[in-house]
Amino acid sequence: MTSRNRLWTALAALICVLAAAVGYLLSDGTGDSAPRTAATAASTPGPTAASTGPVAPKPSAPRPSAPATPPATAAGTGWVPTDPALADVCRTRLPDQARDTLGLIAKGGPYPYRSDGIVFENRESRLPRRTSGYYHEFTVVTPGSGDRGARRVVTGGSGEQYWTADHYSTFQEIDSRC
Repeated sequence: MTSRNRLWTALAALICVLAAAVGYLLSDGTGDSAPRTAATAASTPGPTAASTGPVAPKPSAPRPSAPATPPATAAGTGWVPTDPALADVCRTRLPDQARDTLGLIAKGGPYPYRSDGIVFENRESRLPRRTSGYYHEFTVVTPGSGDRGARRVVTGGSGEQYWTADHYSTFQEIDSRC
């Protein structure tokens, strides 16, 4: 290949990269994954709600669960979801073993597994982002399992509690009101 052909090949590759970048930026008008609001539409270039209609959230965005009763006043507990994008689950709807684990957490142990209470790193980013050491995980005993199983309760530094039955693939915030 001659140096002239290499130059044309490099130029063609650069044009492809630029075209992909422009396509990405134009796909939602902002280049980020946050849904456009009236405030961001006015401050950023791209299509506006007036010219293209309302901008819906991307299909991959989780849908928030609607609280059964207004937060902060329900049953006088003051429970407020930490992330409305996470589904919530009533404490009473959890398996008995999960409620047992929550009781152990409230008492400070003793826990059935030495790994209980270790820092949960949130590598999957399924929970709200916090500093390292904010979350801690606890095993929920799975009857018939020869190991720790897949069920966990994860607690946050502000007292919030999360339930996962599938080893961190999905989480529900535990609602203590019910």
